[in-house]
Amino acid sequence: MSDHYFAADPSSRVRESEITVDVWGREVRLTTASGVFSHRKLDPGTAVLFRQTEPPTVGERFLDLGCGYGVIGCALALARPDARVWAVDVNERALDLTRRNAQRLGIADRVTAALPDALPSDVDFDAIWSNPPIRVGKTALHELLLRWLPRLAPFGAATMVVGKNLGADSLQRWLREQGYGCDRLGSAKGFRVLRVVPPAAT
Repeated sequence: MSDHYFAADPSSRVRESEITVDVWGREVRLTTASGVFSHRKLDPGTAVLFRQTEPPTVGERFLDLGCGYGVIGCALALARPDARVWAVDVNERALDLTRRNAQRLGIADRVTAALPDALPSDVDFDAIWSNPPIRVGKTALHELLLRWLPRLAPFGAATMVVGKNLGADSLQRWLREQGYGCDRLGSAKGFRVLRVVPPAAT
């Protein structure tokens, strides 16, 4: 049986490959591997995320939540040359790939890939970007978001892409019930792009 991409330490044999992805109009070459989410190509949800948003023009501290092989985190660091990016995942193979991809792109000094518990507890974020691991289940997803969304700076925002058939609309309602502002930035190919802001900013 193949590993879940949210397994902490995938046991499947490592099969690496190289892919070229389009991130906000820039072609980026990345290394991926088996045991990591969508390792053969840029997944449709993240592709929609890039097409339906503009790269950030402000902010100094970013979080790539559920980073996989680091495509979003690396894209953020490339878009904001003065920014620091934290990329978190429970998958050790994914973290290793993120570090290597940041190294090959010359941004390793600004991209920190780490397990969730390894991030400093006093760091807040100007923005969180994520294609969250919906398949961990609703309860685990809610716990994940309630752990990280409170670490948004007062005027920060989270941008997430979620499949409509995987509960994007119900997630939007749930986030509003928790007091967060949550609006839809775009929709394409069965995915919703959501923007979430802290309760104090609503």
